[in-house]
Amino acid sequence: MSYATLFGGLFLAAAAVTSQAGAETISLWARSDDSTFMPKLVDAFNKSHETRVELQIVPVNELVQKYAIASAGGSAPDALSLDLIYTPAFASSGQLEDLTDLAKSLPYFSSLSPAHLSVGTFEGKIYGMPFSADASVLLWNKDLFKKAGLDPEKGPTTWAEIRADAEKVRALGADTYGYYFSGNCGGCNIFTFTPLIWASGGDIFSDGGKKATLDTPQMRDAIAFYQGMVKDRFVPAGARTDTGTNFFAAFATGKIGITPSGSFAIGALNGQYPNLHYGVTYLPGKTGGTSSFAGGDNFVVSKGTKKLGAIKEFLEYAYSLEGQTLLARNGSLPVRGDIAKQALADLDARYLIAADAMAKGRTPYSVVFNDLINSANGPWNTTLSKVLFADAGAIEPSLKEGDAAMQSIIDAAR
Repeated sequence: MSYATLFGGLFLAAAAVTSQAGAETISLWARSDDSTFMPKLVDAFNKSHETRVELQIVPVNELVQKYAIASAGGSAPDALSLDLIYTPAFASSGQLEDLTDLAKSLPYFSSLSPAHLSVGTFEGKIYGMPFSADASVLLWNKDLFKKAGLDPEKGPTTWAEIRADAEKVRALGADTYGYYFSGNCGGCNIFTFTPLIWASGGDIFSDGGKKATLDTPQMRDAIAFYQGMVKDRFVPAGARTDTGTNFFAAFATGKIGITPSGSFAIGALNGQYPNLHYGVTYLPGKTGGTSSFAGGDNFVVSKGTKKLGAIKEFLEYAYSLEGQTLLARNGSLPVRGDIAKQALADLDARYLIAADAMAKGRTPYSVVFNDLINSANGPWNTTLSKVLFADAGAIEPSLKEGDAAMQSIIDAAR
C-alpha cells in the first residue's frame, strides 16, 4: 500500500466519522404487524440519508401500553407507527406533537389517505399522518364458483348475490361452505362487517364518536343477513367461537366460497397458497354500493421532540414513489392516492381493487375505541356474539342493550 493510498484512506475514514457525528438519529417504534415492511423501509432510508432511524419492533399486543408508560415516564421514542384507530386516544391525552404545519407543507397533502387523516385529527389539528394501509375486501373462491355453476370471474355485488352464491357453493358437499367470518372477534368484525352497514347508509357512531348508533335499520338488516346464512348452515359451526384464529386460514383451505378479509390476504395467499384461485372485490351494501374499513398505521410524533426536521425527512422518503413502492411490495397499500397506481404497477392487479377500496374507505373515530370495539368483553363484540348466531327475536333487545353500553363508555370518557 502506498503512502498516498494510506493517507487518502485515513482522510475518508475521518470524513465518515465527522459526517456520522453530525447526523441526527430518530428513535422509532413500530408494532410487530409492520415487521414485513418497516425494517426494509428504515434500512433503505438509512443507506441513502445522513439522518439515521433506530427502529424498535414491539409485539403488537404490548405496543399501546408500552408507549403510554414511556410517554408518562419521559422515555417515549421520537416517533411511532401507531395503529390508526388509537390516534384519537393519544391525541386527546396530550401525548402527541401537533403535525398540522408539517402535514400541510407537503405538496401532496391533499392526496394522502383521508380516512387516516380523519382519525389523525383532534380538535382541528393533525396529530397522525397516514403511514401504512390495509383495506377490507371480499374474496371468493373461483374454483368453487365454477363447480357450483357460477361465473368464476364475477364476485357478488349485493347481499342477495352473496347469499345466492353462498347457497350454491354450500350445495357442493358437507365439508364445503358458502361463507365464513370470525364470529367472536370484535376487531375482525369491525373491519369486515361494519363496511356492509356503511355501504347501506348506516353507521355505528355519530357526532364525532360521541354518540353510539348501533340500533339502526341498517345494523338490524346486516345482522339479519348474517343470521340467515348461519341458520341455513352456509357458515361452518366453528365460526361461532372463532376469535380470529381462522380469519384468514378458513378461506385458505379451499373449502369456503366467500369471505370478507383484508388486502393483506392477497400477498399471503399468493405466497403460501399459489394454487388457490380467488377473486377480490368490494364489500357491498344491501342493494349495492361499496365500502371498506381503511386500516393500517398513522405516523405520530411524541410531544416535545426536538427532531421534527429529521422526522419530516424520513416521512418525505416514505411518501416518495420509492418509499411507497417499497411499502407496496412488502405488504402495505400506498397512502398517497396520486401515485398509488405507479407504486403498485408491477404487482398483482388485485391490489388495485384493494387500494381503491382503501382510498374510499372509512375508519371509526373514538377516543375509547379499544374499550368499545377491540375488547373481547366490550359492547361491540358482546352484542354481535349474542345476535349473529341467534334468531331474529334477539336483534332488537340486544342492539338496544349494546347501544346503551357503548354510550355509557363514551360518556364516562368525556
